Parts: sequence; structure tokens; C-alpha cells
Amino acid sequence: MKLTMERLTKQFKNKIAVDRVSMELEEGIYGFLGANGAGKTTLMQMLCQIITPTSGEVKLDGRSNIEMGEAFRDLLGYLPQEFGYSPGFTAKDFMLYIAAVKGLRPSYAKKRTKELLELTNLSEDADRKIRTFSGGMKQRLGIAQALLNDPRILVLDEPTAGLDPKERAYFRNMISGLSKDKIVILSTHIVSDVEYIADRILLMKKGRFIMNGTVSELTETIDGEVWECEAEEKELENMDRSICVVNSHRQGKDLRLRVVSNTKPMQSAVKAEPTLEDLYLKAFYEEMDERGRW
Repeated sequence: MKLTMERLTKQFKNKIAVDRVSMELEEGIYGFLGANGAGKTTLMQMLCQIITPTSGEVKLDGRSNIEMGEAFRDLLGYLPQEFGYSPGFTAKDFMLYIAAVKGLRPSYAKKRTKELLELTNLSEDADRKIRTFSGGMKQRLGIAQALLNDPRILVLDEPTAGLDPKERAYFRNMISGLSKDKIVILSTHIVSDVEYIADRILLMKKGRFIMNGTVSELTETIDGEVWECEAEEKELENMDRSICVVNSHRQGKDLRLRVVSNTKPMQSAVKAEPTLEDLYLKAFYEEMDERGRW
């Protein structure tokens, strides 16, 4: 199975949200990694036929997804960033309702609902009203509904929103186990969501993919550019703004810094092993304000 994006573009009035993106995806897990506003959600909505591209097209094994119509949508499972639900539904009734919308047989829908509520640790809450759920529980229910039709293409937009660290780890393990014979696209701005489970990382910025590769391939591109050093606070204030400070930790009067720089940032600096987070922060450093916030 091969999912192809050919020069996909989406323009809203004067803003180009996705700019001539071309990419070919086969079975595996793909992490779409980028800051908020990078164009990830718009791209995923085009893949799922929720919005129409300004130009370009999506193909599955050489066939246009528009021409395939319902046959293409039958292969899709989608969790949007803003997951809508009816608070009066119980978890089980909501799943059966979505199954009916997807045209699944009632007997299969009941069986599949039971399996997926177990998979997402919601079995004991199947008869509870969704309005009583925590944010994490609602998000797990959203993941469950995306899997109802056993999709070949699973698209998850910010799927760990609202999950605590334990739930995030469970989610990563679950997705890894589900990825056989599927194309899984996981969009996030949180590096740890994809660092250990994605087969490939696609770094998206200003509507385009700026880097694409495995974690090791990507981190190799900044080998020799990551440093650790100790500095006084005034040294940090005077540091060249082109130097990306990944992390700072106060130790007494001094600060322990981790920075990304093409040149040695200060005499005391020693080289460190690069990580995906180092690369990500370097790529989006210009979009942070002077206080290190997005």
C-alpha cells in the first residue's frame, strides 16, 4: 500500500497553510513533527478529504482519493485535533453510533466496540456518560472510535492532548502494536510522542516538510553542534541570539546550559550527543520569543 501526496497546496485568502507538499508513505508509523501553525492539521484534513486542496492531489496505489470516493474513506481512521462528541452518550453508545455512521454491521460493531474499549482501558466506564469523563478518557475514546473500522490508514492529530505521562506511554505502546500493515500518521509538537515509535520523522515548518528521516539520520545532521557548559547569568544574557539554548538548569550561582551552535559557544563548553529534541528546537528556534516560549 502506497499513499502519495503530489504537490498538495492549501491557501486560505492570503495565507498559504500547506505549500506544494509531495511525499510517499508506505506501511509504518510516521511522525509529523512541527510547531503549532506549521500546517500539520491542514495537511491531515486534506488527506482525509475534510477540506479540498487548492491544488495537488492524494493518491492511494496510484488512484486518486477523489475518484475512489467511499472506498478510500472506508480505509481511513481519523482522530481530529478537536474531537467532537455528544456528552449525553455513554462511551458504548457513542461507539455504536459512530459504527453505524461508518456503515458497520451491528454484530461486528458490538464486538469491535467491546475490543476497543478494552484496548483503551475504558471497559469499566463503558456505561458512563461521556460528560463525566476526564480529558484523558475522552481522548482515549477518540482513539477507540478512530479504530472502529480497522483502518488501513490511521490519521491521529495531536492524539496525546490531555493524557498524563502514564497514559502517553500506554498510548505509544498501543500505537506501536497496531501499526502492522497500516500507514499510521501521528501529528504532534511533542517530540517524545514520536521519538521512540515512529519509523520516520517528517519535520514540518511553514507549510513544508523541511526534513525527513529516521531519528538517527536526523540527529546526525547536528552531530558536533550540541554543547553543554556552565555559565554565569550575565554570560547567558550576552550570549549570541543565534545560539539556541535547549535547556538551562541553575546550580548555585551558575547555570548549566545545553545549547545548539555551529561553533563552540564558550571556552568551558564540551560536545554532547545530539537528540531529536535538540534538532527540533534548533529548527524552530526563530519562532520562540526572548523568554523561550512558543
